[in-house]
Parts: sequence; C-alpha cells; structure tokens
Amino acid sequence: MSSSGSMKVKVGILSMGDMGVGIARLLIAGGFSVITNCQGRSQDTIDRAKAAHVEIFSSDLDLVKQCRVVLSVVPPRDAQATAQRIADALSGGTANESIFFVDLNAISPSSAKEMAEMFEKARVPVKFVDGCILGAPPRPRAVAGLAADGLKNNDMDPEWQRPNIPVSGPHSLSSVPDGERLAEVLNLRSVSQDIGAASGLKMCFAAMAKGFTALATQSFTTAHKLGVADELRRELGELLPNQLAMAEASVPNMPPKAYRWVREMEEIADTMADEGGWTKELFRGMAGVYKSVADDEVLGREKIGKRKRGTTIEDVAAALAEGLERKKKKTE
Repeated sequence: MSSSGSMKVKVGILSMGDMGVGIARLLIAGGFSVITNCQGRSQDTIDRAKAAHVEIFSSDLDLVKQCRVVLSVVPPRDAQATAQRIADALSGGTANESIFFVDLNAISPSSAKEMAEMFEKARVPVKFVDGCILGAPPRPRAVAGLAADGLKNNDMDPEWQRPNIPVSGPHSLSSVPDGERLAEVLNLRSVSQDIGAASGLKMCFAAMAKGFTALATQSFTTAHKLGVADELRRELGELLPNQLAMAEASVPNMPPKAYRWVREMEEIADTMADEGGWTKELFRGMAGVYKSVADDEVLGREKIGKRKRGTTIEDVAAALAEGLERKKKKTE
C-alpha cells in the first residue's frame, strides 16, 4: 500500500494504545492524515503518537473541528466516556457537517445501542457506526515476517497484515470524501444494518478466543501449584496439540492486556445474558481470572514492548501461583 501524493480526509483516533497506533500507521501509509488528543495521557502515549507521525491536538474541540471521522479504540471501560467526550465537544455547534463516530471497542450490543441513543438525545451531528476489531494491530508484512502470498483472514493487502473490522448500522463511510477508500484501507466490512450486530459478533468471537486464554491460564497455574505443569504440557502435546499451541501463544501475550479484558469479559457476560438467554456466571468468572492477573503485583506491571515477566506460559503460571499464595496468606 503506497501513500498518495496528497493527504486525504483527516481521521481522528482515540486513543494511541497499541491498536490505535497500529491503525494510525496503516492509515498514514494509505495516504490519510491522522490526528489525536493526548490531553491527560501518559508520556508513553504521547511518544507513541509522535513516533507514528500522528498530529497531536490539545482538546476534543480542536479534534472535531478538523476531522469527519473519529475512531474510538479504547479499553471497554472507557468506551461510553469517550463517546460522551465527542458529544460534549460538539454540543456547541462546532461542526458544520456530520461526524462519523466509529466505535471499535469490545462492548456489548446493549452498550453500543446506549451509545447511539446518547448521541441522538444530545442532538449533535454524529452518525454512529457500530464496529469491532478482530485480530492483531496492523503491521507491515515485512515487519510481521509474512510473505505477500501468505495472506490470512481474506486480507488481500500485499503490504500490510490487517485485522478484520466488521461494522454495522445504517450509516456508511461512503458519504465522506475518500470514504470508500478509507473503508478499504481499514479493511471494513458491513455485516448488518442493525446497531449492535458488529459488537455482538465481537463478543461471541472474544468469548471463544479470550475465554480459552482464561481457561488455559487458570489450568496451567493450578497445574503449577500441583507440581504437574510439565505433565499437563506433555499430555496436551500428545492429545490436544492445537490447544497447547494456542495456549503457548495467547497466555504470555495476555498480562499487559488483562486490565482491559476484565471489562470485556463483563460485557460478554451481559451479551450472553441479554442476547442469548444465558446466565452471567461463566464470563464473570473469567473476568475474575483477568482481574487476578491485572491486580498481581508482578504481572500487573507488565507493559507491551517492555516485558520482563510472564513471557512464557510457565512463567505466567509461576508468577500467578506465587501471587495467589501471597494473597491467600494475607487473608488468613
């Protein structure tokens, strides 16, 4: 994907985490201009934005004056507040045209519908798009070590490895200048005219992917405490090799993200109850697994790109076993 000679429609991204920065780099490579607001954010966040050549604004008001499309890529617990920030910035009639607010967060269908209703009640010029992200942050294929002929997930871009971004709702980016091109670069795909469909798809996908990671984390930690972790690995390697490979890949990558996944599991619990008729205990329990990781005095300090502990499934299990034992002694 090569950059065009002139910059196109400006896209706002909130915020500049690992996924947000990946999307920003993808858009800039595609010829788009990306802006963000880093007010109140850490120096690490500001540094990531600068390194990605993202233009940094000092307020949401400045941001909405400059862009027609805002992508919300924040922890699930911050999704509603981020939408409210944009509504507040627009409440003074600062935009001459409608802004597309594309929520790409891991939230339940009911949360997405509440967000859309909030914009309607605020009477601000926002066209709400319900969306989700399935897959890892965008990366150049050369960096990812992937050949162009090794395309995955129907991603036909020869230069970038991109996540899938299903969206739903009545509004399309095609009405924005360069909107069709923007949707193509982002790998957007409409799955329904109904708000909540894309969020629901994310919840069902994450229930299986991150639900498995929670199960593997709990199983290996318990096996470590029992002294049979090596035996568990051996038996899985013989009888369930695919599951072992998934656990070895997913569990070590999880600790820096655990704090985000607590709320995501709670949103999945709501989805399974509201939309599927199930009870909430299963995924609330998984939220508890991730809360134990996020609260752990060792693993809870882990940051993406600055890893020290938990870089193997064995070390995640060992660190958690130690942390749970310390917690148990404090309550005795």
